Amino acid sequence: RRCGLAAGRSYSGGGSYPSVSLTCPLPGVPKAVFAAAEGRERFETRVTVLENGLRVASQNKFGQFCTVGLLINSGSRHEAKYLSGISHFLEKLAFSSTAQFGSKDEILLTLEKHGGICDCQASRDTIMYAVSADAKGLDTVVNLLADVALQPRLSDEEIEMTRTAIRFELEDLNMRPDPEPLLTEMIHAAAYRDNTVGLNRFCPVENTDKIDREVLHSYLRNYYTPDRMVLAGVGIEHEQLVECAKKHLLGVEPVWGSGQTKDVDRSVAQYTGGIVKVEKDMSDVSLGPTPIPELTHIMIGLESCSFLEEDFIPFAVLNMMMGGGGSFSAGGPGKGMFTRLYLNVLNRHHWMYNATSYHHSYEDTGLLCIHASADPKQVREMVEIITREFILMAGAVGEVELERAKTQLKSMLMMNLESRPVIFEDVGRQVLATNTRKLPHELCALISQVKSTDIKRVVTKMLHKKPAVAALGDLTDLPTYEHIQAALSSKDGRLPRMYRLFR
Repeated sequence: RRCGLAAGRSYSGGGSYPSVSLTCPLPGVPKAVFAAAEGRERFETRVTVLENGLRVASQNKFGQFCTVGLLINSGSRHEAKYLSGISHFLEKLAFSSTAQFGSKDEILLTLEKHGGICDCQASRDTIMYAVSADAKGLDTVVNLLADVALQPRLSDEEIEMTRTAIRFELEDLNMRPDPEPLLTEMIHAAAYRDNTVGLNRFCPVENTDKIDREVLHSYLRNYYTPDRMVLAGVGIEHEQLVECAKKHLLGVEPVWGSGQTKDVDRSVAQYTGGIVKVEKDMSDVSLGPTPIPELTHIMIGLESCSFLEEDFIPFAVLNMMMGGGGSFSAGGPGKGMFTRLYLNVLNRHHWMYNATSYHHSYEDTGLLCIHASADPKQVREMVEIITREFILMAGAVGEVELERAKTQLKSMLMMNLESRPVIFEDVGRQVLATNTRKLPHELCALISQVKSTDIKRVVTKMLHKKPAVAALGDLTDLPTYEHIQAALSSKDGRLPRMYRLFR
């Protein structure tokens, strides 16, 4: 049809242009001019290293708000020479009183003036202090981040409140119907016994009273140094961020002093394999009108690779191909309903409540694992089914199946990177580990290049390792570690015949 004001059907709510096609511009309305960036400015992540070793990284993104934060190469994996739980304490103490700010309320009020929010997250290898606020308040935000990271007061009252908060969190973790956080800790402890990423991310109850200001300062002196930090920002000009970093983070004397670091743990992760079992009554973890039945939870894992290795991308595709989830999910292909753990496990074994694949990757190692849940009486069969899925990973990979996994991985990557805080974390973590950043289109190109032979190669290498096993609940029928190891070494993933006959 023609564009313009030609006579047409009359609409009661159509306004002044009842007959203009939705594909045509409205007459008399100025043409829209959209903001655009020229050349590499559209996507380039810029990195500047200051004189003290601190790295400043930024990514352009249009909008009124920015996300800025400090990422520090510090976490529970570095606590071998310290009391376990220091990183957990630091996470809870973040954004409390500092040299400039008398209380957490004062910090929040300062951020409120710029429409800002703050957060701190501690993981096995990184502690991240982040603020999202109006880009006009950048100087205030960087000043606040520097003060929070380098000048915390750590008062006795704040430390005591943190002890209470951690005890409550640990109680809550043990009462949750979903034990996935506990199983993640257990599988890491089994896979890397007493070293690096195998150390507990949560503070043990017995250590809550032992961690005080002196212990925290001792740890901070070694790990909160400029060469272990990245100031990352998304949605701001790079030069402006560098100027703020020089002003607030260059030549600053931390509250714990600037003595020589002497106890920095540079250990490389040592994969050991093994089993961690926790007998627990799961019959009352979910009370109410529709309680979850009593379940036993098993997680089996094998060492994969570091995110710095080329095999990381094939492992990521493999993890997407395995997929899985709960026994009930409303959705189609986009929800992963055509992944192997749905098609081969949940769709065929109605008694299984969960089968999910996870891939944890670090600078020097990685862990691919499958979490499964079922009634305690079905534990033996559940273990056999999961070990069989590991064996089948090394078999034939269909072209349609592989392309679907690759497309889903690229889709998930691009959708996640629509979020400014996610871009910030991606920029910060990559620069912290490699001093540079692989851009989304580069990652998508690497994903597209993955072939079925790559999947088979990485799986074959993985299956030669000892398994890591975590088990939680009623473990009466749980096979021994030796039987699970033997099943993973067999051609079909079945438990040894002697176990089936005489268990």
